[in-house]
Amino acid sequence: MAAGSEHGATAGRRAREGSHEPRTAPRRRVAKPARRVSAPRAIRYAAEQLAELLGRPPESVSALKPTEEGWQADVEVVELERIPDTTSVMASYRVTLDEDGELLGYERIRRYSRGQVDRPT
Repeated sequence: MAAGSEHGATAGRRAREGSHEPRTAPRRRVAKPARRVSAPRAIRYAAEQLAELLGRPPESVSALKPTEEGWQADVEVVELERIPDTTSVMASYRVTLDEDGELLGYERIRRYSRGQVDRPT
């Protein structure tokens, strides 16, 4: 096929399609912003997923706040049980969840004795 005839075939195809403009990719639909799980569900999901990873049940969720990715929760866990109970070693874990409540990551941020009281800074 000669170069001139190839150009003519392209022009003929464009004329049949009803446009002299080059074809563009179809427009993509704009995704609706994802709706994050509710705060009570985020608390439950953070505690359940951390318990599954650590093999220890959480004592409580001491903090929860929304983030751009979803949620951030601080979960309290007994790391070492002692007698009396006030001397047990506790840990705070920061858990990051996506908008669906799935675990993105966690880290231990603090260890302390159960009977320890925080002092104002």
